[in-house]
Amino acid sequence: MYFIWYILIGILAGFVAGKIMRGGGFGILVNLLVGIIGGLLGGWVFGLLGIATAGILGSLITSIVGAVLLLWIVSLFNNPHKTEI
Repeated sequence: MYFIWYILIGILAGFVAGKIMRGGGFGILVNLLVGIIGGLLGGWVFGLLGIATAGILGSLITSIVGAVLLLWIVSLFNNPHKTEI
């Protein structure tokens, strides 16, 4: 049963992170992947900072923070302002 909650939280976190970072979602599958990886990244970062969250709301906040961080890192490598020589 918890697996379903993780998937739903991942989808929601990926969607919210997409809205925050780019102004739109990426589709349900990519939102799911971004949310799940973001949840892992957010949990790792929160653990380093000594922050503990509990419950569905805490998991959602952790996943959103991690997903936004993940999208920010990806945007550093995907620079649309490339100059041609």
